Amino acid sequence: MKKKLYDIAHSRAGDKGNTLILSLIPYNASDYELLSRKVTIEKVKDHLKGIVEGEIIRYDLPKLSAFQFVFHQALAGGVTTSLRLDAHGKSLSYTLLEMEIQI
Repeated sequence: MKKKLYDIAHSRAGDKGNTLILSLIPYNASDYELLSRKVTIEKVKDHLKGIVEGEIIRYDLPKLSAFQFVFHQALAGGVTTSLRLDAHGKSLSYTLLEMEIQI
């Protein structure tokens, strides 16, 4: 069975220049291990291809039951130079949550 991430987690976004930071936080701490196995950097890169042009780093935060993703070259130059409708990248948090994982 497949589920979208928004069924089991939520996300927050922040930005600095052309770098976007997204958190991925499961609603239930018991889903942390599942997300750890299923939401890999490779799968996230594939899901956001064409949007994120640079490196993606994932930080695991097991004591918080959360993950932090850092997306380099993700905001088309940054807030002051981007022509995107969402120069801050807030909508990319929901784009991440649209990703499907196999349960």
